[in-house]
Amino acid sequence: MDILKNSTHVKIASGLENFPAELYILVDTLEVLDLTNNNLSSLPDDFDRFKKLKRIFLSNNQFDHVPKVLAKLPILSMIAMRNNKIKIFEENALPLSTRWLILTDNELISLPQSLGDLKLLQKCMLSGNKLSFLPESINKCENLELLRIAANNLTLFPKSLLFLPKLSWLAYGGNPFCKKHPDSKIKLQTVNWNELIIKELLGEGASGNIYKAIYNSSEVAVKVFKGEMTSDGLPQEEMDINISMGVHKSLVDVLAQVSNHPEGKDVLMLELIPKEFFNLGMPPSLDSCTRDVYPSDFKLSTQGALKILSAMANACVHMHERSIMHGDFYAHNIMIDKNYNSILGDFGGASYYETDDLEIYNTLEQFEVRAFGYLIEDLLSLCSYDNQNMNIRDSLLQLQLLCLNRIPQKRPLFKQIAKNIAELTLY
Repeated sequence: MDILKNSTHVKIASGLENFPAELYILVDTLEVLDLTNNNLSSLPDDFDRFKKLKRIFLSNNQFDHVPKVLAKLPILSMIAMRNNKIKIFEENALPLSTRWLILTDNELISLPQSLGDLKLLQKCMLSGNKLSFLPESINKCENLELLRIAANNLTLFPKSLLFLPKLSWLAYGGNPFCKKHPDSKIKLQTVNWNELIIKELLGEGASGNIYKAIYNSSEVAVKVFKGEMTSDGLPQEEMDINISMGVHKSLVDVLAQVSNHPEGKDVLMLELIPKEFFNLGMPPSLDSCTRDVYPSDFKLSTQGALKILSAMANACVHMHERSIMHGDFYAHNIMIDKNYNSILGDFGGASYYETDDLEIYNTLEQFEVRAFGYLIEDLLSLCSYDNQNMNIRDSLLQLQLLCLNRIPQKRPLFKQIAKNIAELTLY
């Protein structure tokens, strides 16, 4: 094992059934340990010897519990245990340094009250479990920004979330309290798979693959859903949202459903985004956790930023008028071209909300408004300023502050935001 000496990162996927004792030579150096895709069911009692460990990946193993020994690791910030068999999550099983927790696709029926002690928790992925409630203490997670609770057994919307000061990205579809969007029953045109000429792969996401295709001599996009649980929830929910979204110039339009896929998979035909479009941002890194990252040389004009924000605000008005929350409103899901035309896509984290409770109804929109505030912040950081555009910058800064208000109910709604931005375009 000399090859491991002084390593800071280790990845092993070889059917391990027991923790490899050879790794103890790294107790003074190991920072990232990836044991995904093995057959592990426990960690040793002295695992806390790895005092420098920052991230641990234990997905696709055989754990039926969250190992309590993790709580003894002083700087562990990321814990990924997706797709195990976890039923047991005891009190105080996690270190207070936890920032990013992934427990998607397990068998949890409850969470410990001590979850509320995780003051640094920013990203929490719990979709695909059997949770029927969330602990009230979650309202103490004051830094929680992204939460995935889709495809659980929740019979009511968890009101303990309503006053979280930073919650910005929420996915909850596929729970018993969720109704189907009435427009999800709209019959789309049906196209047979054999009528399509499939071309190159354009992109691969958690819920499916997108291909370029030819239909009736026209170029289209085809999304083939994987049919598996994703961190955002169930692909069927995404399909329903796509169908229900309606038509808007700044949203990806659905053209048809596709039948008779050779493997029986669900398929949608979408408008093809022109090839001159590119992603506005890049997904969050392990370090940035919940915030998008941008190339160091990427710059925007102030008018360009304003045009993007105007289009996105109007797209959000359209979605929320249809009681749809995007849930993943990020720059990396926005495509732009050189003229700053923009299109929002990827509805994998989207949820439909129908409720008689106006507080819940508005607050769900105001969660997304905070995500919009982060987009303003990002775009302003990419602009340069002179005397001619300082007024626009100052006005957008004021709007940003309103959108980022720590009290969700004090944030503006998207109709007001769109109106404010429209007034700025007259400068």
